[in-house]
Parts: sequence; C-alpha cells; structure tokens
Amino acid sequence: MHKLLVAIALISVTELSVAQSPADVTRWTRQAAAITITRDTWGIPHVKGKTDADAVFGMVYAQAEDDFNRVEVNFLNAMGRLAEAEGEREIWRDLRMKLFIDPADLQAKYASSPAWLKTLMVAWADGLNYYLHTHPETKPRVLAHFEPWMALSFSEGSIGGDIESVSLRELAAFYGSRRVGAAASGAAGVALAGANLNDHFNPQGEPGGSNGFAISPSHTANKHALLLINPHTSFYFREEVQMTSDDGLNAYGAVTWGQFFVYQGFNNTAGWMHTSSGADVIDEYAETVAPKGDGFAYRYGTGERAVTVATIAVPYKTADGLKTRTFTVYRTHHGPVVREADGKWIAVRLMQEPVKALTQSFTRTKARNYKEFRATMELHTNSSNNTIYADADGNTAYFHANFVPKRDPRFDWTKPVDGSNPATEWGPLHGVEESPFVHNPANGWLYNTNNWPYSAAGPDSPKRANFAAYMDSNGENARGIHAIRVLSAKKDFTLQSLRDAAYDSYMPALADLVPVLVKAYDALDAADPLKAKLAEQVQLLRGWDYRWAATSVPTSLAFFWGETVSARVRAAADAAHVPVDAYIATKAAPALLCQALGDASDKLATDFGTWKTPWGEINRFQRLTDDIVHPFSDAGPSIPVPFASARWGSLASFAARSYNGSRKIYGTSGNSFVAVVEFGDSVRARAVTAGGLNSVIGSKHFNDQAARYAAGDLREVYFYPNQLKAHTERTYRPGEAR
Repeated sequence: MHKLLVAIALISVTELSVAQSPADVTRWTRQAAAITITRDTWGIPHVKGKTDADAVFGMVYAQAEDDFNRVEVNFLNAMGRLAEAEGEREIWRDLRMKLFIDPADLQAKYASSPAWLKTLMVAWADGLNYYLHTHPETKPRVLAHFEPWMALSFSEGSIGGDIESVSLRELAAFYGSRRVGAAASGAAGVALAGANLNDHFNPQGEPGGSNGFAISPSHTANKHALLLINPHTSFYFREEVQMTSDDGLNAYGAVTWGQFFVYQGFNNTAGWMHTSSGADVIDEYAETVAPKGDGFAYRYGTGERAVTVATIAVPYKTADGLKTRTFTVYRTHHGPVVREADGKWIAVRLMQEPVKALTQSFTRTKARNYKEFRATMELHTNSSNNTIYADADGNTAYFHANFVPKRDPRFDWTKPVDGSNPATEWGPLHGVEESPFVHNPANGWLYNTNNWPYSAAGPDSPKRANFAAYMDSNGENARGIHAIRVLSAKKDFTLQSLRDAAYDSYMPALADLVPVLVKAYDALDAADPLKAKLAEQVQLLRGWDYRWAATSVPTSLAFFWGETVSARVRAAADAAHVPVDAYIATKAAPALLCQALGDASDKLATDFGTWKTPWGEINRFQRLTDDIVHPFSDAGPSIPVPFASARWGSLASFAARSYNGSRKIYGTSGNSFVAVVEFGDSVRARAVTAGGLNSVIGSKHFNDQAARYAAGDLREVYFYPNQLKAHTERTYRPGEAR
C-alpha cells in the first residue's frame, strides 16, 4: 500500500506541473493526420481512422470537444479522485473506489496487457492529451494529463459499476467511527457532517430501467431482424457517435463519456443492447473478527487468518489547496471490509477483471455475426448486464448477466453469508447455456426491461425452476408486462411500428391500481365529504384508458395520486414484506386511497390553479445550463413531455420530480438515447438523444433535439458515407482550428 500512496503523490504532482514533450506533440500531430471527424447536421461525430487506434484517438478527442467536463468527472469518480475536484464532501465516495481501484495494480495490468489493447489505451490517452494541448482554454479540474493505464479504471459502461452497490453511509459509519483508523492533517477522526453519502454518483441515483427488444425476421414485414436500443440513464450520460477504421471497425451508438467503445449500439451487421440485470454478481461475507497481537484475525474453517491491514490516502480540495486524509482499511480473502452488522465485519466480493472487461467491451463492437458475438461472451466480464442481440443473418438472442459465480444453493445469497464457512466460496462461473438464455425463439421476439428472464420470449422463455434463485432478484415488472403486450400484438414489425411499440402509452401499473381507487370511492358513505369532493375526478378516472398524453388530465390525477399513496403506505408495505403496489391493491384502507386522491387534487389546484391541469403542463423537459446537476426553474423555458415514469409501466421512461421548490416536475433520467435498427443487406436506423449532443452552452447542438425527444420523433441515422454526404456540417482533423 506504500506504493499506492507514492503513486498517488506522483500522479498529483505530474498533473499539476504537466508539460507536453515535443516528441509527444509530434507523435500526436502525426496520428491526427490519419483521422477525420465528420460532424453531421445534428453535431454527431463520425470518426474515421486508418487503424482502430486512430479511431479511438479521434473518437475520444471528439468527446472532449463536446463535454470534457463529463469525461474528466467520470474518470475522477472511477479512480476515486472526485474529492480533489469537489472537496471533502466526496471523501467517502473516493474511499469506496480506492478500496477496489489501485493505480499500481492497474499500471501492472496495463503493462501485461495484449499489445493490441495497449495500443488502444495509448491512443485513448493521446487523444485526450492532444485535445488539452490544442485547447488551452479548457481548464481541467484535476486531470491535466491522461495515462494509458487509466482506461482500465473504467472498463464497463455503467458509471461506478458494481462498486456502487456498497453503501456510502455504512462505509462512513464503519471507518468514520474507528478514530485510530483515520487521520486528517494530523487530527484524529473524520467528520461526517456535510459528507455526500448518496449511494449513487448521480445524486438522484441512476434509474433502475432500460428496454431492449429484438424481433426475428419471421415477425417483421421486410423479413429482417429488428433491434430496439433504449437505455434509461441520467440525461447526457452518453454521447452518440460513430467510429470506423480500415481494420474493420464500424460501430455506431451510445458511448459513456470518456470511454473508447460503443456501449449500446450496432455495426453494419449486428447490434447489442444492455439492460441492468437482477442476477447476483456481488456477495457479502460476514467475518468473525477478533483482535490478535497488533492487528486482527478472522475465523475460517477450523482455523483463523490474519486480516490484511493497509493505508489508503484520499486527497481532497480545500480553500488552502490540496490536503490528504489517510485511512487504515481492512481486507479478508473475500474482499475489502465495508461495514459492520450484528458484530460481524462485512467484506464484499465482486468481479475485478479490468483487462478482460475492456477487451470484451471493445471486441464485441467488431463482432460481425452471432458466432463472433457469442465468443466475446466467453470473457464473462459484462458483469451486471443482460444483453439483447440481433444481426443481419436473422439471429436474435437474450444473454443473461455475464458474470454469475456458481454457489451452494443452501445459502441465502441475498444476505451476508458466513465467511468462516468454506462452503460459501464461489465456484467457477456459469457458462452462457448454464444461465437463462434464449436464441432464435419460435415466438419471434424477445426482450428485457430489467425484469426477470423468465418471460424474455413469452412461451419460449427459460423456465424458472431450472435455475438457482441467485440468477434473479428482480422478478417481473410493469414494463415487462407491457412489453409482452405490445410485442405479442404484431407479426409484421417495421422500424416505425417498433418505434411505436417502444412509445406505447399504456401504463399497466395504473391500470391495475386506479380501479382499486374507484372501488374504494364507490364504497364511501354518501355523507362522507370526499364523496362530493372527488365525484368529478373519479368520473374522469373511471372512463380513462390508462394512457399518457400531454393533453390528459387523468394522467395528472393518477400520477399525483399514485405518488401520494405510495409514499403513505411504503413503510407499512416494507414492514409487511409486500411490494408497494401489491399493498395498495390488497391492504390499503379505502379511506386512505380516497384521501390521497383528495390531497393530490388539492396539490394540483394549489400549484396550477386547478386540478384539471393537463399532464403536459406539469411534466417538462428543460435544459438551461451545462451543469451536471441541473438548476431547474419554472421561470426558464421548458417543453411538455407526454410519456411518464417507468414506475407505472410506461415503456418510454421520463423520471421527473420537483426541484428547487418548482411547481412543474422536470425529468433527469429515463429515455436518454433511443434507436431502432433494421439489419439486412444494409443497416437502417433511426435515433434520438435527449436534448442535444453538445454540452457547450451556445452550441447549436446544445438543445436541438429536445422537441424530437419529447415527441419520440426519431431522426434518420447517417450510417453510410453516401447518407452522411448530404448531411455534413463540417469535416476536419483533430487539432484543426474551427
């Protein structure tokens, strides 16, 4: 660990005093001459290089042009260095990352990486450094120089990845309470006041939803496979880009800021969509720990083992410059200790294979067919995601989470298991066919909405009884029920009808719950004041088709009622170990249901002048600044969004709430990038990105897709040079002045 402290110190000094060598600049300039970036009329970069490394260089350079801030912040977070930019409040987030991310270890892994992958990592660092060299007006907050090994710190497309499952609050409670285990500039202890203990990097938390559909040729009008790509992430989380090379690379889609591979997208013959999985890929071990000598030991089998003790330094920004806090941290062979429960220390075990993960992330973008894509799955490092696949040969497939260790089914793996029992050790990973898996189902379609895999292909789905309980913890969800409804309805899908299915306005959760409310109202005593107060509202809801629309008043009523009643029963539902919706439907008192509607009506009337307010006047899209945490305001311009939260089973997701005391509710996550793709002799695609591609205020592409986004009006994707030729805004090489 001493090496880690030295490495951090050296990195910080290097970045503060960076000076590019003439040899580096010459090398970057020479490589840039082999790269072209063509911006289409939506600002989307189409990067062309002679080699894959050229394409990586140009693609990450283009990303930096569009939003260097998000590129830098993503890697500050990935390396546990956010406090160097944000200050003391982010110390715990950084400590969490540093428990798993060791720069010295990543440097060693980089050094032993395959030559082709090292070449790409060098190109990645060079592209970012060349951007900073040619854009001195860009002032990095911390990372003034990028090293190739840093790419290994963020090798999977979901920010934070599996590590974010570790609770910051419990981590702080464990290490913050051990005053001998922390020192702050000579002072004992670590204050928790003001610390950011939100468990997710995004303060509102990443949404728990994405949709992927694949349609077999037997169920399409043109007899070509179709793919829906619909990640539900925070807005502006990824850039839309195309990267091509003479080495056979030709990938288009969504790229998480700072990474050099298309995370969700397609090439000219195959496409892939990742959805968050409910498979258990992370486990906690309850360790029986006792003092021994100058340290600690933990029980294992019939003996004991020494707890590994190390020191982690966490630099943080202050008004007086950079300061450092050091923590004494603990580890067992299962992993780092992250909290304490019932007198036991809890260690976490999760996948840590950055070289394999980066290899899989990039090589799948070049897979030309099912066989090649299937081969990338053998790396088993797309840990927390399911994958929906389609290709030009007509293949469709559902791959379950790609990193699932075999475990003894006698244990409840949803809870910490006994770390002293050798029977709780992980076995080898489940193979693809040993996990829930679907390939070319007879029913003609498959999907995932972050629900369980046991309805992925309707009647041709994997059977739950054939798999261990740890294969899924999500169960079915309302979007899954909705997906089956729309996918079962047609046998002649086109790009347009696939788009229409993705934006189908039905909300099955409200279709289940609103009749319960109506029944409760009908049962009210005639003398109850709510009977008269709610008569008109219930009449509207009684005749409602459970579909969202910007002009719909019932949507407004149902949304506010659903949010109100859910908040009121959540504690009781949790205590009864019953899902909130099931509690509302079967256990909530009729009077409570009706009172919640009354209160929701009053809230609408107070905020908007009448409860008869159409949904589009409430549910809004707004982009005023380039801040990662957006400062929403009712005084600023915004546009209506008809689709609603995935919470209610809306396939098109718009997770919105009030901010800064606003009356209107504003979306921050949900549909972020949407694409429908058809594979055949050539590939056809349509897509839309939330707001706009470029995060530079004043850019014509800052918010030019907002109206299309709100309307679900997908634009043509210019995939081929002949398509792009008629829709080109600018073609240039990295480093050329605008």
